[in-house]
Order: sequence, then structure tokens, then C-alpha cells
Amino acid sequence: MKGETIWVVDDDTSIAWVLDKALTKEGHHVVRFESGEAALSSLVSKEQPEPAVMLSDIRMSGMTGFELAARVTRSLPDLPVIIMTAFGDLDSAVDAYKHGAFEYLTKPFDIKEMTSLVDRALQKSVGHSDALEVTPANRLMLGESAPMQEVFRIIGRLSASEMNVLIRGESGTGKELVAEAIFRNSPRSSKPLVAINTAAIPSELLESELFGHEKGAFTGAHSRHIGRFEQADGGTLFLDEIGDMPAGLQTRLLRVLSEGRFYRVGGRDEVSVNVRVIAATNQNLEGLVEDGRFRGDLFHRLNVISLQTPPLRDRRGDIPLLINHFLSNLSREPGAEKKHCSPEVLQILQSYSWPGNVRELENLVKRVSVLSPSTMVQVEDLPKELFGEQINVSGWQDALMLTATEQLQSGQQGLMQTLGATFETTLINAAMAETKGHKQKAAILLGWGRNTLTRKLKQLGISGG
Repeated sequence: MKGETIWVVDDDTSIAWVLDKALTKEGHHVVRFESGEAALSSLVSKEQPEPAVMLSDIRMSGMTGFELAARVTRSLPDLPVIIMTAFGDLDSAVDAYKHGAFEYLTKPFDIKEMTSLVDRALQKSVGHSDALEVTPANRLMLGESAPMQEVFRIIGRLSASEMNVLIRGESGTGKELVAEAIFRNSPRSSKPLVAINTAAIPSELLESELFGHEKGAFTGAHSRHIGRFEQADGGTLFLDEIGDMPAGLQTRLLRVLSEGRFYRVGGRDEVSVNVRVIAATNQNLEGLVEDGRFRGDLFHRLNVISLQTPPLRDRRGDIPLLINHFLSNLSREPGAEKKHCSPEVLQILQSYSWPGNVRELENLVKRVSVLSPSTMVQVEDLPKELFGEQINVSGWQDALMLTATEQLQSGQQGLMQTLGATFETTLINAAMAETKGHKQKAAILLGWGRNTLTRKLKQLGISGG
């Protein structure tokens, strides 16, 4: 959305200049003010075009950004005000939202983050819902491994369903991407997809963000606020990190899921909505229920269909595919060139445990793409921590016995095939990492011939076979 008028209110001329240049480059018309009083005066006199979005610092001589936001939203309730400050803390964030701010931005900030936030604010100012932008070009779900194929199959089976879904998985495994894929392939794909991270919003504000509030519901509530449930009416609401939801709000959420009705904060009129909920968590909800920290009836409402996103260590065969995808995206940036990883680098990256999962892999690819002096990323370009990962081998026989016993007790059959393949894969990855991907040397370390190793690599789906 280009060509909009953006007001920047900041007595720090250097920050105002940076904002001016960045937003002008995006095609917007920027008007700068050094005080809240000057901005208000211009609003009254209409000396400048009315803004579509306002960015204001908090701490300025004279009127503060909080006061400016409160007075502006009182007369222009649909104008998104983004509050900026170099003193980021919880109290400031809470105050910003209570004074009617659209969002809270801490200095120093990333320019792309700021322009993206302005774009979201512009969508709100012209009446768009606060929905996720789904951009298939850089939001692809990739994977040829068996665990990812199972995820794809479940998403396919859900294509005609509107049931609630609970997505489980470790941080960085792409739960948000799965939620978007379910939405895109659902009967509600033409309606809004609205997302909220329940762990990222202070508990004092979460109720208002979910259910909205009426004018005057609390100090700073100068106008009615439509919450995420109403924004998603007819569509889908994605509740990320649901395990962190405060106990009091769990009760309200349960009623909406069971009855489709709720009250805004400070409201007397009941609001009815038709919303599909997709929730995600990296926590053990059953354990939270057992500990009394999560409602069991809410868990069962959310867990109609459960889907597990696999950790990257369980889908190592997808690593080269993901790396190539990330490098291709990076090559589209101005002045960038397409880079590739050497076979030795791929072997090392496939042997690493990736505790941060796909997110950690993406960050590493960004790092080496910048630091690698040539178009071919070599072993010496990798960070040293990848080589320093220690494996605790003490008592591994006991751990193996425990794993085997647990699987047998759960009715697992074909134990030699499942655990045997895991055992062989672990030894092969260790040998390949030790020899930097040299097959002949790795085969010697394993006590095999080179042809045997090549056959095993192909059989187990390990890259390099």
C-alpha cells in the first residue's frame, strides 16, 4: 500500500530523518514534527494532509507520546498510532496499548520491521482485518522425508474439515506454517486468518486483544476495540503458544469454543461469532492439565484433531532441500548472488542435532551466505560451535534398554528395524562428520567397504548416498 501520508513525531532529528528516508523509499509521503503540540496543532488547522498512520516517540519535551496518542485516538479513533521508545519495559508497553496505541516499537529497531509494522497499520486504517499475509513465495512448507509427508497427508485430509486443530511441536519446527497451510486448504480460505501469540502479549492486555473492549472499559479506552475473535468471524483464529494462556482467560475461551458467544471487556451486549480455532504449543498440555495449570475441558475442545510437527533431527534428509530454498530466497535480495554448499558442508549440517530446528538452520544459512567469501560455502565458513557439540555416551546402553522397553510395553513391533536403522544412521552421520564427508575414510572407520556405505546412505535416506 503506497502513497499514504505518514506522520513522524520525534524530537530526535536523526531518528526522524532515518524514518523519513525509509518510509519515503517505500513510496509514502512523510510529514515530520518535533513535538506532540505541533502535531496536534496541524491536525486542528489541517495545514498538512491527514495521516494514515502516526509514529510518535514517548519521551519528548512537552507533551509525551502517551498524551499525544490518547488525544489523537479520541478525535480520530481509526488512526493507528505506533509508539516508539528507547526505554523498553513491560510498564511502557502496557501504557502504550492502554493509551490507544496500535503497536509498540522499541529503539533501536530494524528498518524492515518498522516498515512492515507501518504496512500492517495501513491495512487497519483502511478497514482490513489484522490477518496474516500468506505469501507462498517465501512461506513454503518443504519436505520429502516420511515425517513431513505424514504432515502433508493430515493437512490434505483436513481440506474439507472445519474442526479445531491442535498443532504440537518444538520451537522452530514451523507450527505457524502448518496453521497457514491448513487455512489455505480449508473451506474458510476466502475468509480472514487472524493470528495472536498468547505468550507475546502481557496478560493485562490479552483479554482485550482476544475479545475486544468497549469505550470507557478502563483508563485509556477512548473508543471501542474489536478483538481477534470478531476480526476472525467466519474465518480462522490461530492461537499460538496456547499453553501460556492465563487460567482466567481459559474459562472465557472455553465458553466461546462451546457456545460461540462472549462479551467485550466492559460490554453488556453479547457478541456471537463463528470461528474455527487452530492452536499451537511446544508444551506438554496433558502434563499441564495434570498439574492444574491448564483446563482439561479446554484441552479436549482444542484437541479435536492433533498434528505433530517433527523436529529437524528427525528429518535430516530434508536439510539440503531447506538450505537450497533459503539460499534461493537470499539470492533475490538486491546485489546478492546465489550460493551453494559443498558436499562436506551438507554432511556436517546433516549430522548436527539442530536444537533450534528449522529456524536455527535458516539463521545459520543467512549467516554463512553473508560471511562466505565465495559462492561455494566451505567447511571453514561454518561456525565453530557446530564442531564442538558434545555427545554424552555414558550409560548409552541403559538409555537404549529403556527406549526398547518403553516401545515394547507400548505394543511396538519390528524393533530391530526401527531401532536398528536409527543406530546405523547415528554411526554413519558420526563417521561422515568426522571425515568431513569423505566416504572412503568414513567406510574405513565403520569397518565397511565404500560400496556398502554408499548403499546404506541411499537405503537410509542420508544425503551423499
